[in-house]
Amino acid sequence: MSTTRQELWLIRHGETEWSAAKRHTGRTDIPLTSTGERQAAALGRTLAGRRFASVLCSPLRRARETCRLAGYGDVANATDDLLEWDYGVYEGRTTQEIRLEQPGWSIWTAAVVQGESIEQIGHRAQRVIQQVLTASGDVVLFAHAHILRILAACWLGLPPDAGRLFVLRTASISVLGFEHDRRVMTRWNLSDEE
Repeated sequence: MSTTRQELWLIRHGETEWSAAKRHTGRTDIPLTSTGERQAAALGRTLAGRRFASVLCSPLRRARETCRLAGYGDVANATDDLLEWDYGVYEGRTTQEIRLEQPGWSIWTAAVVQGESIEQIGHRAQRVIQQVLTASGDVVLFAHAHILRILAACWLGLPPDAGRLFVLRTASISVLGFEHDRRVMTRWNLSDEE
């Protein structure tokens, strides 16, 4: 049973070649760059061994490596619900490249051919939230930009597409929690880049 003091920590994985190039990286399982590895180790220093009631992680390599280098690999439980958006035909492409063919295109409003709809991701995010709310304390998630942005929107009672309003840098820490009985965002997009 959750208490009003429970926090949900969201950690985006460290840099990859595709995140640095702003390519949509859904299910392509690519490793961290050396910068991403340094970022993940810095997360470990920032978290300083903080204990969590539960550590959940995307099964994709970039999230697992970030989790391990931050010091939580031995206690993490992988869940497919934290996989990044399946971008279908847009996988590996940048927004600018896609807009050359489809002016005004946005992942937040376009149908994703051969991939997931935003509603499907919203359902996955809600399943993670329900799991978090059964934990006996704070929970940390190691995952990806879009799933974490959508999860934050759902936590706040907003529709999944409101995730478009929340930018996440690589290796950033964000915290969701409660104020009295209301779900709130207490910190957002903190990183060593500041």
